[in-house]
Amino acid sequence: MTKSPSTLGIILFIATMIIFFVVYSFFSGINYFDTSLKVNAFVLPVIYAATAFWSVKSYWNNHKLGFREAFKRAFVPMFIGGILSIFSIYAFLNFADTDAKKLLNYQYVQRQKSELDTEYTSARKILKHQKDIDELDQKYKERSQSFTPEAVKGKDMLTASHFSGYFAAILIFYVVLSVFFGAFFRTKTIQPEETNQA
Repeated sequence: MTKSPSTLGIILFIATMIIFFVVYSFFSGINYFDTSLKVNAFVLPVIYAATAFWSVKSYWNNHKLGFREAFKRAFVPMFIGGILSIFSIYAFLNFADTDAKKLLNYQYVQRQKSELDTEYTSARKILKHQKDIDELDQKYKERSQSFTPEAVKGKDMLTASHFSGYFAAILIFYVVLSVFFGAFFRTKTIQPEETNQA
């Protein structure tokens, strides 16, 4: 059954919010940020790509498609689902549950600090010369200053500008995927072969 791209966009939005609230309800503990990151990296792209594919394929089965129409049928559901989700999640974290926002910000900073420590430890094991080790220690000390309580106080990765940046990156994914589906599903006109008669 063929659904309009807008309808599929609303369905994607609902599915995204269900996933968001499942993670929020069941995984908002010590691994909340990591779980959210994994869902955004591996689960949502698959769902959005599958919906875009279904949007184009279900229409392509019974209609001829040009590139533009195929692109539109792939892009519109992802765009609607994505932009409504971004606005809703932003509003929820910034106005409905600011504690969840604080937890995500805290875990984000801790993850960055942990990655810095891991890089430092790995690099220190490799270095042989004292001069290089001293230089590494100095750089580590300088970067560690950005994780002091004073430095991270008020640090917010969930502002409107950050959400705009996230959506801009996601938009690139939508466009690339839509171009691929547009090129793949466009109806090719087969030119009849000319027979040369001698």
